Order: sequence, then structure tokens, then C-alpha cells
Amino acid sequence: MATSKTGSSKKEDLTNGSSTFIHPKSRKCIALVKKMKKDSKKEQAKRDTKLKQSLLAEKLLWFQKHMDPNICPYTVELTGELIDNYIARNDEELEQIKLKRSIGQNRNRQHSGREDAIRITKEREINDYQSCGMEIPNILNTAECNLLKKWKGELKLLPNFKLCKFRKAQVDAVLKKKEKQMHKDNAETESVNNQTNDVPVDVNKENADSMDVE
Repeated sequence: MATSKTGSSKKEDLTNGSSTFIHPKSRKCIALVKKMKKDSKKEQAKRDTKLKQSLLAEKLLWFQKHMDPNICPYTVELTGELIDNYIARNDEELEQIKLKRSIGQNRNRQHSGREDAIRITKEREINDYQSCGMEIPNILNTAECNLLKKWKGELKLLPNFKLCKFRKAQVDAVLKKKEKQMHKDNAETESVNNQTNDVPVDVNKENADSMDVE
């Protein structure tokens, strides 16, 4: 008598559609699960890499767009100003969100996701800039500065850029040094002026010279 192959007696291999059943704890099943996890990690790594490249490209393009074409390389002070502008790049959008919320409906929820994303990003960038340093294209280097200006946004060329960590303390140090030098120059100028004013004038000689002229 033929045995029915319906119901629970039917065995099916999910991997190739055959009628072979794979036990959940078998070596074949364990190997299959490992392979699936490995493939999943590879795909996730690819997505993460692509996302990082896109974010880096977006940053480099912003710097490229806002750099002065007549300046290369950038000084520490100019680099600091550029970073300040970069950190504040979304401030106008934040103001627009606040304005729309104030005049629209659902004021408590409208655009809240975008607003939070901008705020968190800005806080992180400020913290990096004031502590360990913000990663930027090395526009203080002539070759790197020129490379950025000529770049056309190709993701495949991103590895050619040498990034650097730039800290606010670097700008503060330069400004402090300049201020100190300015005070020194002013003191020297004032000293020279005082010495000139303190030179004694021989009144008798001046009168004698006047009489000789007459």
C-alpha cells in the first residue's frame, strides 16, 4: 500500500526545493545559517561604506563650493572661518522649520524629525571641532587644496584625498599669537614716540640761529 506524502510526512528542503528535510541542528543547517549571516554582514558593510562615501563627498563638495578660488592654500584663520560656516550651514533651514511650525497646524510634530537630525548633527560637529578636531580636506596644503578645487565629485577618487583633523584650538593659538605681536608692535611704536618727544630742545641755540638768519 502506497504511503501518502501529504501533511506532516511531506519533507521539503527550503534551500533547493527537493524533498530532503534539513534538521535545524544539523551541520548543513548550521553551515547554511552561517553563510546567510556572513552574506548579510557583507551587504551591510557595503551599504555602510557607500553611506560613508556619500557623506564624505557631500562634505568635500560643500567646502569646494564655498572656498575662495583665488586662495590656495588656506590659512589657519580662513580655515576656521570656513568651518564655522560649515557648522552653521543648516541654520537657515532650522529657522524656516520654526517659522512653518509657528503658523501651521500640528505645531508639536511638524518637521520634528528633520529638526532633530540637524540639531544633533550640529552639536556633534561643534563638539568635534572644540575637542578632538573635525575631519576636513587638508586645504592648508597646496597640493590637497588644488586637488579639491579640481575634483568633480567622483566617489572613486575619494581615496586620493588626505583628510586632517582641525581643531578650534589651532585658530585660537594663531589669534592669540597675532594679538600678542600686535601689542608688542604697539608698545615699540609708543616707546619710539616717547623717545622722540623726550629729546631736549636747546632754546638758546634756536634763538641764535634765528638771529643769524636775520
